[in-house]
Amino acid sequence: MNMAGIDVVITGIGQSAVGRKLAQSGLELTVDAALEAIADAGLTVADIDGMSTFPGRRPDAIPFSPVGTMDLKEALDFKLNWFAGAMEGSAQLGSIINAYAAIKAGLARHVLCFRTVKEGSGGASWKENAEVRTQRVRLDGEFQYIFPYDAISATNWLSQYAQRHFHLYGTRREHLGAIALNARRGAMDNPKALFRDPMTMDDYLSARMISTPFGLLDCDAPTDASTVILLSAADAVADRSKPVVRIDSVGGGIHGRAAWDQADMPRMAAHDAARMLWSRTDLKPADVDVALLYDGFSFLALTWLEAMGFCGIGEGGAFVEGGSRIARDGALPLNPHGGQLSGGRTHGFGFIHEAVVQLRGQGEARQVAGDPKVAAVTNGGGPMAGAMLLVRD
Repeated sequence: MNMAGIDVVITGIGQSAVGRKLAQSGLELTVDAALEAIADAGLTVADIDGMSTFPGRRPDAIPFSPVGTMDLKEALDFKLNWFAGAMEGSAQLGSIINAYAAIKAGLARHVLCFRTVKEGSGGASWKENAEVRTQRVRLDGEFQYIFPYDAISATNWLSQYAQRHFHLYGTRREHLGAIALNARRGAMDNPKALFRDPMTMDDYLSARMISTPFGLLDCDAPTDASTVILLSAADAVADRSKPVVRIDSVGGGIHGRAAWDQADMPRMAAHDAARMLWSRTDLKPADVDVALLYDGFSFLALTWLEAMGFCGIGEGGAFVEGGSRIARDGALPLNPHGGQLSGGRTHGFGFIHEAVVQLRGQGEARQVAGDPKVAAVTNGGGPMAGAMLLVRD
């Protein structure tokens, strides 16, 4: 169901080296990924007339986001007709949705979207960042109400959602463990993944606790990396040598409370984004061949399974139990690259990259069987969420 006259397709993908304490700067990683994506699309730097990123350069949190649109524009001398970078929006996918809308509106033809992190090299701790943020929002903002309780990270905030889900629906740590183990199995066949050693349920359950019920292996792994996704108007695509991956539908709405401690516990904004996505397409959850669902924490992937309608509300634990349904050869392959739990925290963009890899049939050892044609991609948690359906035409 096309909502406007211009179809938008993903023409190129690129990803830098992924690791910890990489020698390259954030900008060097971004340039590497950008040039790879442009070449993958069969384009040149001169073809790029739009750029989008999440969240833009953050001087207060350089490891989290060291590169902005103007940094990359200057590095590669892009001539831009449209560009955007913003913290607020439909999570990381907001930058892709913005680019999608810009192409639909005719503001640009080829938009380069990127997300760069240097968190694998360390930097300010959560505690130090919290102290800076406390000063910035002393008089207003949601953090003035939660920081005094030493709730300084999303680990703290989301653990309460998970505990509520456990209480309401009988969810157990072993269910979250099934998601973590599935991620590790995928990462073992991903040469760029951070963690590739085998992992057992005992390993998962014995890892140190971080914020109940989250243990260490429920949390994504900080990395240095840059990922680039290149969007184009379909009628501007000259290189037809690769399968065309079309953006069928997007969703990023929020109807509930817009604060980490006030959202509809345990549903969160994921349900609003998913509802919008399905309202804009003729596809159904049963049509999805591979799911790339955000796992900044294991519980978020479970939340997205329910929000996207792959199982009922409160049924996520039973859906993933044992791991067979979400395995690479299961009914709904989940994060075959290892997600962020084992693959590394590329902060959302890695899921879009992997979706394109899978739809093109380029996954090699981790390729999902059955010639996947439809991929669901989600990003975010709490009061910010985005969802996208990708279709191989």
